[in-house]
Amino acid sequence: MDDKWSALEKYNLWNGNSYKLGLLRTSYINKIHAFVGNKLVKVLVGQRRSGKSYILRQIASGLISDLGVHPNNILYINKEYLEFDFIDNYQELEKLYQLYREKLNPQGKVYLFFDEIQNVDGWERFVNSHSQDFVEECELFISGSNSRMLSSELATLLSGRYVEFHIFPYNYMEYIQVADTVGGRSSYLSYLQRGGLPELYNLPDTESQKQYVASVKDTVLLRDIVKRKPVRDVRLLDDVFIYLVNNVSNLFSIQNVINFFKSKNRKVSYDTLSNYLSYIEEAFLAYKTERYNIKGKEVLAGNCKYYLNDLAFKNFLYPGFAYGVGYLLENAVYIELRRFGFQVYVGTIRDKEVDFVAMKDDRIIYIQVAYMMETEETMEREYASLLSIADSYEKYVVSMDEVQFPSREGIRHVQAWNLSEILK
Repeated sequence: MDDKWSALEKYNLWNGNSYKLGLLRTSYINKIHAFVGNKLVKVLVGQRRSGKSYILRQIASGLISDLGVHPNNILYINKEYLEFDFIDNYQELEKLYQLYREKLNPQGKVYLFFDEIQNVDGWERFVNSHSQDFVEECELFISGSNSRMLSSELATLLSGRYVEFHIFPYNYMEYIQVADTVGGRSSYLSYLQRGGLPELYNLPDTESQKQYVASVKDTVLLRDIVKRKPVRDVRLLDDVFIYLVNNVSNLFSIQNVINFFKSKNRKVSYDTLSNYLSYIEEAFLAYKTERYNIKGKEVLAGNCKYYLNDLAFKNFLYPGFAYGVGYLLENAVYIELRRFGFQVYVGTIRDKEVDFVAMKDDRIIYIQVAYMMETEETMEREYASLLSIADSYEKYVVSMDEVQFPSREGIRHVQAWNLSEILK
């Protein structure tokens, strides 16, 4: 029991302890703070190593500095730490929580922070019980790296009693801060060629960064997928992810992937491939994006596209494949739309394609992405799809051009490094 208590003392803000907080991610902090003070469970989801732990610690520290919460009223547990390996199930978690209350005897509301909680068997029973306890009042903040495990189980037990925040790696504005640089084409290009995994910016050279990104990928595949899913062919899972990385923004069908592996003398079943793709998506490594018929206002079955959660996987692990900056830009625009809470589709209208149809509440945005519009021919091509849309919703062309082009028949040009300004 002494070892368990020592682990709690080591990682909590008691006795004058403090956290290394890293870059303060105010866009997330502000959203989450708006829900502080009620019984809703605050759920942070996202790919492993995207910064969820830092955000939880930033919130915990903010409760003390901004709201005057006593440090003894905050309990933080990260299941990733070896010291907490003994917490296999919700009963062990409950015992540790009761040990905390016995030792510190906190007065009033307690704030519970549990990182990577999906690694505790039956965790949802603990969360459900303490989030609704009106005698020993608790407010819970939890994080996890598997979309299905969190959403399905929370939706079952906590319907209407939780709020979810999808955490992405650094965006461009955060990159500017952590890289201590200025906004513009040059720095945005550097961002595209690096990625946003926060820990990358604490590593000294390209080789250590490459090793880190490889370890993130392996950890997600092995711990978040293989350990939890019926994966019989780990190599195939890895190869499917490699295929996704190198086919970002291309129209995608499972049959095409089957044919690809068949050309390599590897037999893959439709069901196996479909399952592996869903596992990759559940772990937030990539996102499936359906096509949307703009004129018919309906989602189309069949081919889709995939986009990566972070460009570091492409940039550090598989840079030898043909992959222009335009593809990196398109992926970055997609993720920025998702960061701002848009539901994103690939648009089709007649025989033309619109890169993105983004929807949020009553707002609809059509976006075409182009690396550079150096010639009149290129400009005509990029504007053509948007010009064919008859409605009056917002329309933009996003590019890396240094020159800001004037609006054209209601279509605005946005330089990629200014994209966030139009999405607010």
